[in-house]
Parts: sequence; C-alpha cells; structure tokens
Amino acid sequence: MTRMTSYSDNSNFSTLVELLRCRALLQPKKKAFTFLRDGETEDANVTYYELDEQSRKIAAYLQFLNASNERALLLYPPGLEFIAAFFGCLYAKVVAVPAYPLRRNQKLSRLQAIVRDAQAAVVLTTQSELINIKNRFAEEPDLVSMQFIATDNITDDLALNWQEPTLCENTLAFLQYTSGSTGTPKGVMVSHGNLLKNSEDLDLGWEHISNSVMVTWLPTFHDMGLIYGVLQPLYKGFPCYLMPPLSFLQVPIRWLQAISRYKATHSGAPNFAYDLCVHKTTPEQRTTLNLSSWRMALNGAEPIKENVLMQFAEAFKPCGFDLAAFCPGYGLAEATLKVTAVRKKDVPFFYKVQAKALAQNQIVEATEYPLEHQQKVQTLVGCGRSEIDTKIKIVNPKLLTTCASNEVGEIWVSGLTVAQGYWWRTKETEQTFQAYLADTGEGPFLRTGDLGFLKDGELFVTGRLKDVIIIRGRNYYPQDIELTVEKSHTALRASCGAAFTVEVEGEERLVIAYEIERSYIRNLDVDEVAGAIRKAVSVEHELQVYAILLLKTASIPKTSSGKIQRYACRAGWISNNLSVIGSSILQPIENCVEDNTIIRETSLATAKTQRQVLLELDLHDQIAQILEIASTQLNLQQPLITFGLDSFKAVEIKHYIEANFGLVLPMEAFLEDINITQLATLILSEAILPSPTPSSTPVVTIQKITEFNSREKQQLPEDTARSQNCNQYQDNQVNITNTIDQENVEQLLTRLEQLSQQDVDFLLNQLLEVQEAGE
Repeated sequence: MTRMTSYSDNSNFSTLVELLRCRALLQPKKKAFTFLRDGETEDANVTYYELDEQSRKIAAYLQFLNASNERALLLYPPGLEFIAAFFGCLYAKVVAVPAYPLRRNQKLSRLQAIVRDAQAAVVLTTQSELINIKNRFAEEPDLVSMQFIATDNITDDLALNWQEPTLCENTLAFLQYTSGSTGTPKGVMVSHGNLLKNSEDLDLGWEHISNSVMVTWLPTFHDMGLIYGVLQPLYKGFPCYLMPPLSFLQVPIRWLQAISRYKATHSGAPNFAYDLCVHKTTPEQRTTLNLSSWRMALNGAEPIKENVLMQFAEAFKPCGFDLAAFCPGYGLAEATLKVTAVRKKDVPFFYKVQAKALAQNQIVEATEYPLEHQQKVQTLVGCGRSEIDTKIKIVNPKLLTTCASNEVGEIWVSGLTVAQGYWWRTKETEQTFQAYLADTGEGPFLRTGDLGFLKDGELFVTGRLKDVIIIRGRNYYPQDIELTVEKSHTALRASCGAAFTVEVEGEERLVIAYEIERSYIRNLDVDEVAGAIRKAVSVEHELQVYAILLLKTASIPKTSSGKIQRYACRAGWISNNLSVIGSSILQPIENCVEDNTIIRETSLATAKTQRQVLLELDLHDQIAQILEIASTQLNLQQPLITFGLDSFKAVEIKHYIEANFGLVLPMEAFLEDINITQLATLILSEAILPSPTPSSTPVVTIQKITEFNSREKQQLPEDTARSQNCNQYQDNQVNITNTIDQENVEQLLTRLEQLSQQDVDFLLNQLLEVQEAGE
C-alpha cells in the first residue's frame, strides 16, 4: 500500500482504495460523513476507520460470492449506506453501477435497460428497501434472477476476511449511466485514475484544505453528487454533511441553514437550486443565516443564468454571501465530472453578445443599446478555464476543423479526466471519445455535443448540438418523451411529433407539438388529449408540459428523409407559424392569494362536513400557485397529474400538506390519479384537526339556495358579471353567516370567483348536501 506522508499528500495514489485505507490508518477517528435525516437532524455519521471497516465487510461478502469483475447495481435511499456500498465494490474489484432509487410506482423500463446493458449480476441495497425491490424485480423475467444483498445486514466480523485485490489506475471503478434514451442507455466507464485526476483538477481551482467543510444535498447516484459531494471530501480529508434531496426541495432554506450551522466552505448545486432559494425564502428567514464561511459555491449541470447569480448574491448579501464565491463550471460524465470552472475568488465573467449573431453561430460583442433594443442582447456566463493537462478545442461539427475565435462550435476535450469510453459500445466509443481534427490531425478528443466558444481562455457554453433537453440539471432525450406522448392517446399520429423547450421567465419549459389523426380533427377534444399527454409525461418522466400544440395532419416540419425537425418546430412555435388546430398552454399565475391562513383556519374550525368545501378552496389556490398556472385552469375533480404535476412540484404540495395539516402522504399519492376533492377528503379523514367550539366556530348555513349555474350568470349584464364578485350574488344564492368578519367573507367569495363555473356548481351543491343532511 502506498505510504502517505501527510494528510493532504495524494499525488502517489493510484486507486481510491489506497486513498481510503491511508485515511483510515492516519486519521481513524476523524469524522468523514454525517447524514442529516430531514436536512436538519444528525441521524448517522461515520469516521474514516468505520468507513474502511464497512467497505471491507461488504467487499468480503462480494468476494465470497465470487463477484469480482462483475457489475453490481446500487439502489439506495439517501443515507450513508450508499457510500459504504460504493467503496465495498471498489474494495472487491466489483464495478459499481449507481442508479436512481426505486419508487413504488416507478416503471422499470430504464432500470431494466441499465441492468441489461451492464449485465449486472448483483443488487446492493438496504434492508428497508429490499422487499420492495425484490417484489418489483419479480415482475420482470430478466430481473428476477439477480442476487439481492442488504449491505446493512452484513456482520462486521466479515471485514477480517477481506482480501485486497490487484488494482491500478486503469482499473474500472464504476459505470455512470447518462440520462439518455431509455431504450439505449450508455454506461460511461470511469477508472480509478480518472477519479483521482479529476479530484486533483477540482482541488487546483477551488483550494480545498483539511479544515474545509462540505454540505451537499445532491443525489449520490448522480456524478456531481458522488464525485464532488463524496469523493472530493475524501480526497482532501475534510468532513461532509449530506441531506436528502427531498429535504432541500421541500424546504430550500435547509441547505443554507446547514451551510450556516456547520460553517461550510464548499457547496454546490445546479442553477435552479439558487433560483429556488431566492424565491422560496423570506427576508425574515434570511436574517437567521450566516453564509460568510461559504467560499466556493459551485454552479453547474445545467445552463447558468446571469440573473439567477445576481439575484441570489443580492438576496443573501446581508447574510455574508459574496458574489465572488460563485464558481460556475462546465463538465459532463464522459469527462468524469469537471472540464472547466471559475477559480475561487474570481468574480464570474458575464459577457454580452448580439443575440442575432449568436443564433448564426457568430460571436459579436454587444455594445450599449437603447432600451428598446435590449432584447437583442444575450448575456452569457463564463464557465472558467481548464486546469492541468485538460485541453479544449472549439470545432466545426460538420467539417471537423478548428473554428475561428469569433465562431461558435462544438466543444472537444482531451486529458486524463476523460473517461475510457462507453461500456460494451465500441462504435459509440469511437465516435464520441476518439475524434480527430481534420485540419491538423490532432487527437483523440472527446466530442461533448455541447456548443460554445473560448474568449481569452475562458469557456462559454451556448447550447447543445445534440437533441437533449435539460431541465433542472437533468437530461432527457426528446425521442423518449415523444414516444410516451404518442402512446398517451389514439388521436396522436405515430412518429409525427416533437418535444422541445422554450424559456419562460428565465426557466426552461417543455413544449409538445404533435399531429392529430385526420379522423379525429372534426370532433377533437383538446382538453382530453392534452390531459392524457400531461398525465403520461408526468408518470413516465416526472416533467410538467408547459404547452401542448395539436397540429394539422401532415404539417409538422420534417427533413426530406422524413426526420422530425425539432429546431424548426421550436422556431415555428416562437414565430407562430405552426398549423395549430388546438392548444393547451399553462397560463401564468394571476391574483395570487398571499395569505391563506384565514381560509385554512376556517376550514379546520368548521363542522366536519362543512370543512370539505373550504379545504378544497384552500388546496385549489395553493396548488394553482405551485403548478404555476391560472386558478381558472385548475379543476377540482380532474386528476392533478393531468395538469403536468412533476416530481419537483409534487414535493412542494406534499410539504405544504405536511406543514399545514400534519398529514404525511407518500409521493406516489400525488403521481397517481388523485384530484383536489379527493385530496381534501383524505386530509379530513386522516389529519388531526381541531374540534369546533361554540364561541369561535364559523357556522356556514344555507338559508336559501338556487343553483348557481351558467344560465343564471348569463342573465346578468356581461360587464356586471366580470366586474362584480360573488359577494354581490349572495343574497339570492348563498347566505354565509358566521363569526368571521365581513372582510374574510369577501375574501372567501372572491376566491370562489377564481374557480371555473363547473367547480362553483360543484361546491355549492356540496353545501346544499350539508344543509339537507341537517348539519
């Protein structure tokens, strides 16, 4: 085993096993990782010695099974068990295959494809997850024969049986499966040498030292979470605090609170996380934070927005956050992780260019424009420079020649951090990892598929050459989404649709354009088709569809060979040139209710059967805001998933219900066919609610009710119907008398006006049923 002369001397290590073994020998009692169960409470921690021991016992068990050189699928919930299992694989010379934790209602298609491609023989997980995984895998013939191991059940004594395998820097450490097409996922082969060289590269720009502190919520099955969040702290020997991604998404300030509490020096996330912190925290909450210790705030994994960096820096400047702490970076799994990054203490470089020239792959620096021409300027965020031996070329993707300095081209990369290739994919490896310049013969290079340019040595990323959709740091292949859409409704023409993104208020939003079968056009039900599309995409990909465009038969842009032109579809959407016969577009939020406390407290204090109506109103307003759609678009009895409820927004709804009603619902409840009425019923049946008291209980009574429907409303003058609120109709519709003051009654009635006519009818009929029941 290589000797380490100091805690930070890593230059002589050739494997991660050597590195961890030396940490365990020289710093046995130093705390390596701490898990914050809910993002706040310390649930478990592990020292370097304990991690080494856990790794050895898992490795010994794998060796007993003769699993060396095999592939092991790692399916773990958030926690420290994943880290021990990952190193257990390395210690046994087993190739680790990290994968997304299995949810109870998740389809297995992608996981099956990974298992099939990797030819994985073993599944590693925890005892708590084992039964669910076994049962789900039993449904598929090609998965049922795998061997399942709960690593937290392996006895500690087995660590003594571990036999150190023969490893070197070229030994394969793990397969990082890219978020590509579910039909053909590709496993990036990452070696021990790749990982150590990448850690060295990361360290040069960001100056980690032994008393640095890391806080991360990034998932460990993702390259950024694993390599930067787990391996980098090990590389330099400093502690890391991990929290579940869900804890951050539910309450974003938990991330910042952990940074403040533990005086973290290094932490990072995709661009959307910083945006979330700005919009999901209040000035009052920020006064409790001290972010002055945060010296390096990594921003990567998705396009970086200048306005997000500036807004975050401005919002958290009173907390001690410095704009210079931001370190925008660029990387990809095929290069292990990092390619370039802004060095610590360097202020991010914002470069303004002419948008029209950029669209033509030309770089023209923008001069000062009058206000009316500001939309012609695009601000790009520099992603820093490369370190050590990493070389970057900007290349014409068709001619394979070096671009001029004022041209946008494909980013090509070479260096020791570039991975070995794709697992068992010789052709794709040659095409992607072994590219040579046609004009100079220089190579081999990794073709990233990303577009950009270099200015004074700094890399600027401008877009994608490949058809890949990036939303909140995750990659999606449009053909996967299109296939899901195609299967969602028989009105959609096979192979005649496109999925693409547009930017709406600084956020990438998903758009679906699909042709309609000619036989459906005459009696087309746009809402039915759009609802089916949104539901299917939510279930399969956990994405919200912002806009659905139903197109005339044989009108979608195609090449002469019949291939869908997604960029042409996007351009047609922007210029309004598509042959749209029906559309469903989520409208922006209007008339947001800033304080729902009155209605919420009212709903919990009324008699039980009357709570339903008020609770539905509260949920309706809150969910409309979370889904970022107009309240009139949200139907009480339509499944939430048909409005494009993705996992990100499901987390927000889940947290809202937990925080306000004390009811913990599984994520699966929101990703199934539940609607607002059913959700309200579930809350009332399961949550612990206060009993009404005679002195303070608002009593809703129906003294005289006639059906408040479209026919009666149409009898009113149109301007009256639009300008007057429901309060003006209550004398001959619904008389609500209770202890709530008149202002709150008017607020309730105004909120009723935000509903669709169908929902108003539904709620009033519910109230009528309450009256008839004698309550």
